[in-house]
Amino acid sequence: MAIDFERFEVLTFDCYGTLIDWEAGILAGLRRALDARGVAAGDDDLLERYARHEAAIEAGEYRRYRDVLALALRGVCAEIGVEPSDEEAAAFGGSVGEWPAFPDSPDALARLARRFRLGVITNCDDDLFAASNRRLGVTFDWVITAEQIGSYKPDRRNFEVAFERIGVPRERILHVAQSLFHDHVPAKELGLTTAWIDRRRGRPGSGATPPATAVPDVAVPDMATFADLATA
Repeated sequence: MAIDFERFEVLTFDCYGTLIDWEAGILAGLRRALDARGVAAGDDDLLERYARHEAAIEAGEYRRYRDVLALALRGVCAEIGVEPSDEEAAAFGGSVGEWPAFPDSPDALARLARRFRLGVITNCDDDLFAASNRRLGVTFDWVITAEQIGSYKPDRRNFEVAFERIGVPRERILHVAQSLFHDHVPAKELGLTTAWIDRRRGRPGSGATPPATAVPDVAVPDMATFADLATA
């Protein structure tokens, strides 16, 4: 699969899972609660449980992302038969700023910013994303958060608001994301060209995102490879 990068003026990004290693952050938070209670569980099992709970919560009445995280932690723990404290749930909800950037994200974004305007469409609160953005070291031209819109991807509203703010025809926008469920399915439905940063390539399952089917226009294993293609 290949695309003509000369067609595009703007790159929009998902953040968590694409630029920030959210699976590492989620697992660290889950294990802090479970290890303290002597619970042993596999990484993929925990991530898939988490994905189900997070998606169900986000599909309901809007809540801040920190509250989504806290409720998802409670849901995973309830399935396993334990109960986190209020302090543990709150700490997990606020842990997003501690989640590490993928090592290749800052350099790739810096290279891409010399060629394109950059935006981010993220399922996050404003302050939590700001903490993550400091790890990425780039100034995005547009930051569109779930908190600003009152909904979470895969809701199409998050993309439609981005179109309005960016003000560039969508055929000039390339959306870059890891999650087929949250990003590629709605983006393709709205006519966007998409690039899949397949961070889980070679690993079974869909991890912290619910399984979904979509056909991105190009697929690469990481941001470094994507930046090489886009700036060649």
